[in-house]
Formats: sequence, C-alpha cells, structure tokens
Amino acid sequence: MAQATGPASSQQQGGVAAPLSTPNDLGANATTHISGALNGLLADAFALYLKTKNFHWHVSGPHFRDYHLMLDEQAADILGATDDMAERVRKIGGTTLRSIGHISKLQTVIDDNDEEFVHPADMLRELMNDNKKVAEAMRKAHGVADDHEDAATASLIENWLDQTEKRTWFLFEAARGGSDDGH
Repeated sequence: MAQATGPASSQQQGGVAAPLSTPNDLGANATTHISGALNGLLADAFALYLKTKNFHWHVSGPHFRDYHLMLDEQAADILGATDDMAERVRKIGGTTLRSIGHISKLQTVIDDNDEEFVHPADMLRELMNDNKKVAEAMRKAHGVADDHEDAATASLIENWLDQTEKRTWFLFEAARGGSDDGH
C-alpha cells in the first residue's frame, strides 16, 4: 500500500490517508512555506510567554501590582494565540512544534534572562522590544500567506499582530520615564 509523502500531501493513495495529512487546496510548496512561518511565530510565542511570566513572577517595586497584573494579562494573551497558531499549521496539512528543543531551534526571541534581579523598567523595555520583533516576524509571515493566497492564515495573523501591537503600546507607556528602581 503506497503512502503519500510530504507535509502537504492530502491525497489518499490505496484508499488510506497518509498519517497527519489534511485535505486542502494549497499546494505542497504553500504548506511548507506557510507552516514554516507559523512554526517560527509559535516558537517565538512560547519563548515570549515564558519570558513574560518570568518577569510577572519577579517584578518588584512601587508599581508591582500594576506591572504584575499587566504582565499576567499579556502572558495569557500570548498563550491564548498558541493553539490557534498550531491548529492552523495542522489545518493546512503541516506539522507543528513537538518539543522544547524544537522551539529553541526556531525561536528568535531570546528568553534566557535569568538574572537574579532585573529592574522593572528594564523588564518592560525588554518585553516591548521583543514584542516589536514578534510584530515584524508576523508581518513577514503575513506576506508568506499573501504570496500563497491563504486568506485565512493572513486573517489570523492580522489579529495576532493587533494583539502584539497592543502589548507593545502598553509596555511602552508603562516604561515611559521609568527609572531603574521602578519609579
């Protein structure tokens, strides 16, 4: 019995669907490129989520409550997008992240801030810059989806981009004029 090959194969051969193949009208090339872009976004989302939670857990100073709550909201927003990202990859016939090691190979957000203490203003600025980097990657992924006429993926990316820009804005405003001691 012959099995279909490749991440985008959705054809049945010999009456049996290839494992993990999903029927769609995108070609193998489109699925490969779009899945690759989305998996990169997903890896960055997990890295940004963990970094945001790290700072949420370790923020201190006179604005503790405000920053703690804002970072918790932002982490929930980031984590909330991950399932949609992964499921979109699967809907178009691709496979998605399988491990922390896979995330580390694809992520561009640096999430290794394991300093004993990070000043609140530095936390906010670092997260703001990370969110800006994620927004840039989202725009590039949107271009990939557009190139392959995948309106559904482009639409999802637009929503994630809007959320990312909101996080960037809030972090910018919260960090505006912030001193190293959180005042």
